[in-house]
Amino acid sequence: MAEAPIVDSHVHIFTQDMPLSPHAWTRPEYSFTAEDLLATLDAHGVHFAVIAGISLYGHYNDYMIAKLREHPRLRGTANVPPTIGPLELAAMKDAGVVGVRLFLASATSGDVPDVGDADHRLLLRRVRDLDLHVHLVAQDDVFADALETVQGAGVKLVIDHFGGADPALGADCPRLAAAMRAVEAGDAWIKISAGFRFTPLAPPRTADDYARAREAELKLVDLLLERVGPERLLWGSDCPFVGHEGAVTYADTIASFHAAVPDADTRRAISDAALRLYFS
Repeated sequence: MAEAPIVDSHVHIFTQDMPLSPHAWTRPEYSFTAEDLLATLDAHGVHFAVIAGISLYGHYNDYMIAKLREHPRLRGTANVPPTIGPLELAAMKDAGVVGVRLFLASATSGDVPDVGDADHRLLLRRVRDLDLHVHLVAQDDVFADALETVQGAGVKLVIDHFGGADPALGADCPRLAAAMRAVEAGDAWIKISAGFRFTPLAPPRTADDYARAREAELKLVDLLLERVGPERLLWGSDCPFVGHEGAVTYADTIASFHAAVPDADTRRAISDAALRLYFS
């Protein structure tokens, strides 16, 4: 079997009794603990992982932070309000938090915050001072401007899930074009993660839906490798596949990565990019 990625740059952990955000779109009927995650990584030969703050639980980062302190193989991004103070942010960094995740989408946060307002400007400066990054999710009408605002503040930027690209548009997708411009501007990375989400938003989903999603993933990775290069790409599984449980396995995501990036040296360059960003 071909070698596994060194770093999984996008995973989630949670317990079933964690408090939900009022905007949560689902409640998983199971727990996926840090120990479950580590067992999954070990079973597939993956050494490190980065826990993405999950929108379902709002600003409840307590469980993740406790587990970061226990497990040096893990890093995390925290969902924080813009009014968070510098001491709390510094304590999070000491625990293993490497970035803050901003949700600028009505589906996950209700009213869409203005990332250029006074509170967010102060947050971005504090993130910059601590050498953290912003892990951004934003809806279409604010996406490009939000990327420019974050980068204009001198903050490192990680863009989720292919930039939320429409695979049917390819390089002509405005979101993907904005994401690639951000990479060209410097200190920005795009995650090639959760390609299986190029399926219909709501079930039922068929095997053909997932096959088409894999084809879309292959084309987008080809484009991104050509336009931005492996040094600015990060691979992530999106384990435990919330909303797609039973249809996607961890082995599936590794197989999709190998299919999209068949060259071992290129895959290693993507892993090295994650090691430098998250673990150096």
